Amino acid sequence: MNAVFLSRLQFGLTISFHYIFPPLSIGLGLMMVIMEALHLKTGKAVYAQMLRFWTGIFALTFGLGVATGIVMEFEFGTNWANYSRFVGDVFGGPLAMEGIFAFFLESGFLAILLFGHDKVGKWLHFFSTVMVFLGSAFSAVWITVANSWMQTPRGFKLVYKHGQPVAAHVTNFAQVVFNPSSIDRLTHTFVGALLSGAFLVLSVSAFYLLRRRHEDCARRCIKIALVVAMGTSLLQLLTGDFNARMIARYQPAKLAAFEGHFKADAPAGMSIMGWVDTKAQKVYGLRIPGMLSWLLYWNPKHPVIGLDHFKPADRPPVNPVFQSYHIMVAMGMAMIGLALLGCFFWWRDSLWRQRWLLWAFVFSAIAPLIANEAGWFSAEVGRQPWIVYGILKTSQGVSPHLAAGEVLASIIMFSFIYLLLGALFVFLLTRKILAGPPPVSDAPVADGQGKLTDAVLQPNARLSA
Repeated sequence: MNAVFLSRLQFGLTISFHYIFPPLSIGLGLMMVIMEALHLKTGKAVYAQMLRFWTGIFALTFGLGVATGIVMEFEFGTNWANYSRFVGDVFGGPLAMEGIFAFFLESGFLAILLFGHDKVGKWLHFFSTVMVFLGSAFSAVWITVANSWMQTPRGFKLVYKHGQPVAAHVTNFAQVVFNPSSIDRLTHTFVGALLSGAFLVLSVSAFYLLRRRHEDCARRCIKIALVVAMGTSLLQLLTGDFNARMIARYQPAKLAAFEGHFKADAPAGMSIMGWVDTKAQKVYGLRIPGMLSWLLYWNPKHPVIGLDHFKPADRPPVNPVFQSYHIMVAMGMAMIGLALLGCFFWWRDSLWRQRWLLWAFVFSAIAPLIANEAGWFSAEVGRQPWIVYGILKTSQGVSPHLAAGEVLASIIMFSFIYLLLGALFVFLLTRKILAGPPPVSDAPVADGQGKLTDAVLQPNARLSA
């Protein structure tokens, strides 16, 4: 194991753990906006109860996201110094904007959201909820823009030294932001984050119904979550289609790896599941001939660029990318199925009697997390061997004097710390879920100044069974 492989492994482990939390924050942010809007519209205290409960869980995911995200900033300097020098002029702008326009917006208004329930007016509190959601969304925007530039770089010029490119300098910042993949990748990533929040709310609320606790709150949460889950899961199909067409145009080697398509210029099938034998250049499994060609070009006989079009050294590792891509698709279809079933039984007014479906909802929270992780893996490993596609190879981006032993030691240390953080997150999340939402009374929802009163939300009261 050399420093390049270990540095990739370390970054993959740290970002995989970090990527659990930002999608949850974004998705929960939208759910909180909907809950508070319903509270303002109806005046029912149960929506304020829901908001307080989910705000606490949002704060937990936000805190873990910040703590785990800082590590990756340092890795750019310790492990990827050559990469940082090469793209610093381009990469620095989006990262700075993520901190200035997203992180501070989100964290600043989160304080009002957490501690201002009975201290500020209802409209200021709602405005704070919206700003927290927008802050989390803007964070996704700038991080995705920076990563998308690595996938499809535009708006720059190369600086040479001794005949070799040593840096990329911005020539058109608008082209950097709106590079060919940024919009497609942003919409796909953002919708995946909304699914994470919807299915977490669905999961916890179904658990309460099965335990016969907080039933009024849980039923209302499930209805909100199902509407969001149904809309976003179907929208994810559309954004996935746009993303695939973009990849076919700008990263054909990645798309070929998604489906194990080797022939340089031939129609391509679509696999439902399978295993790729790279030596034999064959996919074993359930496969629909010509389906990829039809989805991309509306013609099952249209040729699709295959892996044989590229030198072996310029191809991504096919089977890992194939598997992760199909795991992502499988999770997406499973979420559509669960959302459809939930809406169907809700329409039939029998959702609350379907205990098997409620149990499925309890475990469904893991589906968007797996889909997000698998999608990220597919995008990043499918880009290999390039760290900046077509310009800088991954092996060229690592720090020049980095020792493999140093990286291995840091991997062991980070793995231990992240195991502790993961255990802490599970413990705190479980404790919050078991404690449940604060109880509500039948008192009026707001006082004369539009502030929530202690008579409505009683966090210190004993929870009913």
